Amino acid sequence: MRQALEHEGLRPLLEAHGFAPERFEGIPTGKHNDSFFVTLDDGREVVLRIAPPDDAGFLFYERRMMAQEPGLHRLLREKTSIPVAEVLLYDDSRGLIDRDLLIMARLPGAAMSDVSLAPSKADRVLEQVGRHLRELHDTCQETRYGYLGEHHPMEPAGSWVEAFRTMWSLLVEDIRACGAYDADEAKAVREALTPHLKLFDREVPSCLLHMDIWAQNILVDGEGNVTGIVDWDRALWGDVEIEFAVLDYCGISEPAFWRGYGRERDASPAARIRHAFYYLYELQKYIVIRMLRSRRRSDALAYKAHALRLLDRLSTGRASNVKGEA
Repeated sequence: MRQALEHEGLRPLLEAHGFAPERFEGIPTGKHNDSFFVTLDDGREVVLRIAPPDDAGFLFYERRMMAQEPGLHRLLREKTSIPVAEVLLYDDSRGLIDRDLLIMARLPGAAMSDVSLAPSKADRVLEQVGRHLRELHDTCQETRYGYLGEHHPMEPAGSWVEAFRTMWSLLVEDIRACGAYDADEAKAVREALTPHLKLFDREVPSCLLHMDIWAQNILVDGEGNVTGIVDWDRALWGDVEIEFAVLDYCGISEPAFWRGYGRERDASPAARIRHAFYYLYELQKYIVIRMLRSRRRSDALAYKAHALRLLDRLSTGRASNVKGEA
């Protein structure tokens, strides 16, 4: 896809908005958007991100999700010290290309996944990430819950339990619609949450959650300093415990991270059950991604089998531990 975009002409996309590009370089770590480093003729470096085509195959919260990034970046730059890029342009007019696009200033550093760090420096990165997420969760809070961005994938909810019940149902419907769950399986998975809803019905602040912190979305320098946190398009407002489950899934939830976060997580039996559902929420998205975007049905069915095993453990009272291992 990236090569096709290059041949179709990326230059006019920038020139139409007053940017004069000299050189393009594909960003290999981008998994969802087509992304490029662009050097301008005045020496500035920017990032061009182009959303996937509308028929690429999406989860319910991924459709047009780039639309929420400009507002989130403004909020984060105004309210926190988290290193987030300035968004220079967001264009959803689709005048020159039938996709949304975004241009932002390039942050220093490289993706953590592309940098070889000594263990002590890797720990330093995770500790900083922990501090940044603690600041995010403490500073950016709302009165509503769910995916609240301009892409409007769901109605805002007045409570977290209402939001998560809706999110769970919409995710299961996505999996049914792509053919991975049949009608009976979808009904069973949807209803698996019902007996446990009382555990989610509690007072929790609606915190801004990144929901995609992993090594490719953490920019670092060679000394182990975090220079950027990127890819905020999956952001959600809600219970911090669901963010923790994503961190577990992505291998970020290490002792160094928790030193930086500076607050212990709830390890009660109720929290372990919530965690199992949050972990499953993250896990099940890959059924849709592998089925529709990667076109790897066997991989999608392997994720499905894993999810159903975890649900079976829940149904028999054997909730996973706080890291969600099967």
